[in-house]
Amino acid sequence: MVTDLTEGSINRKEPVPRHHKPLEKRFHARLSEAAYANLRKLAERSCLGNNYVLTVILEDMDRVLDLTAFDTAVKDMLDRHRKEP
Repeated sequence: MVTDLTEGSINRKEPVPRHHKPLEKRFHARLSEAAYANLRKLAERSCLGNNYVLTVILEDMDRVLDLTAFDTAVKDMLDRHRKEP
């Protein structure tokens, strides 16, 4: 497969072969509309399905997630929900 990294995304020059990594754990997740939209953007950008995008994020979170920014985002979300009626 040949890929071209343009503006941080993966642009396909050839069809992407199907990826079949066995994913052992199954669970149901509920997401906000905004979270789902971001998940779909990452899936489109990476040419992966939602489940593989979540696997990459969670398996490699030390590389892809700024934990300080995450802590701030969690605090902000909790503050927003406390203010809602």
